[in-house]
Amino acid sequence: MTTLLAVALTGLFSVTALLALARIYRGPSLLDRIVGADLLLSTMLGAVGAEAAVNRHATTLPVLVVLSLLGFVGSVALVRFAVREEV
Repeated sequence: MTTLLAVALTGLFSVTALLALARIYRGPSLLDRIVGADLLLSTMLGAVGAEAAVNRHATTLPVLVVLSLLGFVGSVALVRFAVREEV
């Protein structure tokens, strides 16, 4: 059961990461690329969280906290930069 779950999660996270990379590559504007990068970071967070849940350990919790803070601060900073560029 655990192997089947791991294979299913790997497939879903891989498809999501590929779609996020496609949005980053094809995005016509800077904001589209920011959304793609934020989606890619969220996918990484989900993958690390799923790995921790499947293997039943909590040692990756600090990594999850740091990645989520990095994503939040990075998104806010890039959106503030994009707003100043448009004006």
